[in-house]
Amino acid sequence: MAVAARLAGRPLRVSTARRTGLLLALPAMAVFALLFVAPLFTLVLNSFRTAQGGFTLANYVRFLGDPFYRDVLVHTLLIGAVTTLGCLLIGYPFALYLRGRSPRVRNYLSLVLLSPLLISMVIRAYGWLVVLGPNGPVAAVFRGVGLEPPAMLYNDVAVVIGMLHVMLAYMVLPLVAALDRIDPTLVPAARGLGASGWSCFWRITVPLSVAGMVAGSLIVFSLTVSSFVTPAILGGPTVKLMPYFVYTEATVNLDWPYAAAIGFILVVVTTALMAGYAALLRKRAGALS
Repeated sequence: MAVAARLAGRPLRVSTARRTGLLLALPAMAVFALLFVAPLFTLVLNSFRTAQGGFTLANYVRFLGDPFYRDVLVHTLLIGAVTTLGCLLIGYPFALYLRGRSPRVRNYLSLVLLSPLLISMVIRAYGWLVVLGPNGPVAAVFRGVGLEPPAMLYNDVAVVIGMLHVMLAYMVLPLVAALDRIDPTLVPAARGLGASGWSCFWRITVPLSVAGMVAGSLIVFSLTVSSFVTPAILGGPTVKLMPYFVYTEATVNLDWPYAAAIGFILVVVTTALMAGYAALLRKRAGALS
């Protein structure tokens, strides 16, 4: 009888716990719906409208039928991919270094890592204008060794450097969280069984930190392809990415439906690529383990 009473009371407790969890999540869900779902729904509706308010597919036909805009889309995705790869290559060793440090050292290094986020985007971008400019310290180093400094402003290189400076923290923090969740006894146990340090890294550390790599890469890529200020300042008139044309169509040409179509195409393509990347990385991690 006691066992039956406990089994009878268990569904009630589970149902109560779920109801409580749902009630606690409702404020966050309401904010998410208000600030993300509703604007996205409005964006989609506007992208299928004419300037007079009628339904049309002309905005998408105009974008997809123009080689110039297709090249801009590919260029935007390429800048996002290069920035994401650079953040991963720089951020992973840094995250590994942070993992083995004392709390005090980690706090200091984390402050250095997060310091770019404490400064305005405009100030950061103009700071890189000074650093990479023809009279900046980088050019002075080239002249000091007898070389002519290359053009480092208003090109893709300047944009990627500026984005790396901004986005590195978004890659490192998820990586550190994933590395901290790895059981510290796994690598010593594998070394005790004869595995080399390189084998431990590829067969243990990398597969178990895939969640951090996926999270960091998705954040960096999505923020990079949607960034406007840094590419506009460091890229100048020669580097035009998708957010620039969204801004131009909405505020200069006042063509809100076409701007909405450009923005929605960027959202769809970015989401599809990120989903494919996450699936591929998890599959690769499974093959390594």
